[in-house]
Amino acid sequence: MLLEVRDLHVEFHTRDGVAKAVDGVSYGVDAGETLAVLGESGSGKSVTAQAVMGILDTPPARITGGEVLFRGRDLLKLKEDERRRVRGAEMAMIFQDALSSLNPVLTVGDQLAEMFTVHRGTSRKEARARAVELMDRVRIPAARERAGQYPHQFSGGMRQRIMIAMALALEPALIIADEPTTALDVTVQAQVMELLAELRRELRMGLILITHDLGVVADVADRIAVMYAGRTVESAPVHDVYKSPAHPYTRGLLASVPRLDLKGRELYAVEGLPPNLTHVPPGCAFHPRCPSARDVCRTDAPPLYEVSPTRGSACHFWRECLNG
Repeated sequence: MLLEVRDLHVEFHTRDGVAKAVDGVSYGVDAGETLAVLGESGSGKSVTAQAVMGILDTPPARITGGEVLFRGRDLLKLKEDERRRVRGAEMAMIFQDALSSLNPVLTVGDQLAEMFTVHRGTSRKEARARAVELMDRVRIPAARERAGQYPHQFSGGMRQRIMIAMALALEPALIIADEPTTALDVTVQAQVMELLAELRRELRMGLILITHDLGVVADVADRIAVMYAGRTVESAPVHDVYKSPAHPYTRGLLASVPRLDLKGRELYAVEGLPPNLTHVPPGCAFHPRCPSARDVCRTDAPPLYEVSPTRGSACHFWRECLNG
């Protein structure tokens, strides 16, 4: 296993109390594999990724338990200088807002070249040439000329390609893409996802794709981890999830995806709101919104039951979910 997250816990200390943003998350991804991490805003997807990358703001965040094993090493036990050497060189992250993630006063070529001068010690001339090669690799037209332009001179889709190029610069073994298609139109979304899938196959890297959109991951993911209220509530191969979800929350997410054969009908939405993480309800955190909740759901938090050797579900009644 390239990356394995085991029972990770992250808390935020706020004026309203302690928010358990990540409450025992476990998942893994192997070389050449794409894991899609799904869930509504506030489910803990991005916080988990930031804990893996070692870029959480501490305080207010605090990792209170668990392991993050990357190539067998627990990243949480590394010193900051060791962790910094892992970032960029061995694992990288693509953020959702490319415009705010890029430096507005430096050309994109200089920002890409900096990866090589800082991490590889290459000359500025060689680093610039490598930056142009990267821009070509992610299919930015007229790369040599455009390397001298600034982020605001690029479209949203092209800025996202620059972020992908920056993540790929040092050919890391793992890339975490946090909502990489947010605010892009459907056509550009498809192009970005196709590019990520192609690069993953070419470089045989692990890819963690964080999103709230099940439609985005159907053709690119190998496995799916569904998160709710800081926990993994379902983990399974992608085709199993689409064919027969084993958790009511996953079922609700699938039902809310727009479908051409239901044109004209009201779009389904999961009722209610995600819980306040400083006051998560007892039992199953999803029970206030679950149409199938029973008394045991209100008192006993379900473990991640083994549905099969390749999938798990944190629902007391996962068998009924599978049977529809």
